[in-house]
Amino acid sequence: MNFDLNEDQLAFRDAARAFAEKSMAPYAAHWDDEHIFPVDVLKEAGAMGFMGMYTPEAYGGMGLSRLDTSVIVEELAAACPSTAAFITIHNMATWMVASFASDDLKQEIVPKLASGEWLASYCLTEPGAGSDAASLRTKAVRDGDSYVINGSKMFISGAGSTDVLVLMARTGDADSGSKGITAFVVPADVDGISYGKNEDKMGWHSQPTRMVSLENVRIPASNRIGAEGEGFAIAMKGLDGGRLNIATCSLGGAQAALLRARNYLHEREQFGKPLAAFQALQFKIADMATNLVAARQMVRLGAYKLDNRDPEATLHCAMAKRFATDACFEVVNDALQLHGGYGYIREYPLERYLRDLRVHQILEGTNEIMRLIVARRILEDGVAEAIQ
Repeated sequence: MNFDLNEDQLAFRDAARAFAEKSMAPYAAHWDDEHIFPVDVLKEAGAMGFMGMYTPEAYGGMGLSRLDTSVIVEELAAACPSTAAFITIHNMATWMVASFASDDLKQEIVPKLASGEWLASYCLTEPGAGSDAASLRTKAVRDGDSYVINGSKMFISGAGSTDVLVLMARTGDADSGSKGITAFVVPADVDGISYGKNEDKMGWHSQPTRMVSLENVRIPASNRIGAEGEGFAIAMKGLDGGRLNIATCSLGGAQAALLRARNYLHEREQFGKPLAAFQALQFKIADMATNLVAARQMVRLGAYKLDNRDPEATLHCAMAKRFATDACFEVVNDALQLHGGYGYIREYPLERYLRDLRVHQILEGTNEIMRLIVARRILEDGVAEAIQ
């Protein structure tokens, strides 16, 4: 096994780092303070190819592997986890359309999404359907050559500022569960859609989060993604990559925090010597680095498994998401602690990283749900041996 990045991946990393340092890092604190959604920077990211990283080249994407994508996303997240996280959500939604929509629909909208000309929101969660996504109640009824959609979605990233909604709605009976859910592309400004207030969140201030309400929203039947009843399976396939993406955003934030902590331990003196000379603090930063590397290896292994369509890819993605988002939050928290009072003030970015990374343990499936996914699979005969 070779854990080194290849030449292409090193080039992707360097390009992403240069973009992040020039176009994201100098402005991230301002975006956070003023709750600015940096659409111009997202379009600039599109010109770099970062809005369609694993979308096929035939539709304007880069056609990268999930491992290549993780290398890029980590660098973007080191500058601004919140903005990088929206980029990954957009990538997930774009990939879903590019993978499962009709050829005509793909040709119509995917190039615009992959270029960043259009932005996409992913609409699964509802006020009454969070972890139990299969219980969603938003309803889509076929009416001739159209579908009429009624319902609401909650905690939707980018809502009110994006161009397209990739939305899951029930086309089956109320008790049809996951088999009655269908995926759709919904224009974000179509008649009957309204948006709630921008939620006042703990973190992720550089992207809006709103409720989406749909009242008699009519869309062409051709805007359906896949067949009726396939929506939940499509959503879950999207979330395998989405979980790796959000875990990678945690890696980027933790890497930035680790570097700041290292530099601070060399710069700050107490009791006549630098903090780096104190063994207790040496042990702390050693544990931070070890946990970060372990998290990175789990994420990259999950990406490798997903790229190679391993039968246990979903399991690996769930494990990676759970471990990396927990471990990286602790790395940032420890970095803040090492800075003492300075870590708690907004002049330093650590409190922003802490706020941004905290939600990664909740979205794309809470870490409790990740444990359920892992436990259920591991308790099946032969699985623990298969992943050895």
